[in-house]
Amino acid sequence: MFFVLSKILSFLLTPIVWVLILLLLALFIRNRKKARRLLIIAVALLYFFLNPFIASEFMRMWEKPVTRTQDLAEHYDAGIVLGGGMVTIDKEYDRLTFRTNTDRILQAVDLYKTNRIDKILISSGSGSLVFKDMLESTLLKRYLLTIGIPKEDILIDSISNNTRQNAIYSAKILKSKFPGGKFLLITSAFHMRRAMACFEEESIIAIPYCTGKYVGDRRWDFQHLFVPNLESMMMWDKLIHEVAGYMIYAVMGYL
Repeated sequence: MFFVLSKILSFLLTPIVWVLILLLLALFIRNRKKARRLLIIAVALLYFFLNPFIASEFMRMWEKPVTRTQDLAEHYDAGIVLGGGMVTIDKEYDRLTFRTNTDRILQAVDLYKTNRIDKILISSGSGSLVFKDMLESTLLKRYLLTIGIPKEDILIDSISNNTRQNAIYSAKILKSKFPGGKFLLITSAFHMRRAMACFEEESIIAIPYCTGKYVGDRRWDFQHLFVPNLESMMMWDKLIHEVAGYMIYAVMGYL
């Protein structure tokens, strides 16, 4: 039930939905003065969410800083890769299709190849209400095998559908196989706050290894300051969902 409700809430928290609701109200409301006011608010809100500078500054405040590889200890028992929109499969051609957040698995492969981690633990079920048999961790395991990573060095949790479940099921595997072990937690920089809190709740203390950072150096050029783009709306969408998720988890006692 929580999973279903989270998907519904996810839709309602999408910024473009807010703009569309305001536009529809402006279209159907009879009072012209109020309709004009709603239209102005909708346009202003749309520009706000499409502005790259504003989106970057808010994301900058939320993202955790990247841990430099040279600052890591020399060795860890496992790297914990949290899934979420990395890969699907084209069943017609039996071909893996890589999507967003793939930096997580690519960084894990690099850490493994450079002997920073012994094992790669992928924690991700389907995460979908529709494609319930599309188990991301299983698909990623298939990919890792094709690039030469031995089967015994790949661990998967294909049950979890959210960050809390990532922590619960990963903790069971890690405590069983590596009691007192050293771990890296590998996920996107904007997702790391909630991920770390969930794993700490399960008594797994892992070093954060942020990937897929959205913002870099602060920019002051005209295009970045004033010219709207759709990428900014997408950034807001991820940020709002993540902050809301963190707050809901805190209220529910998951953190």
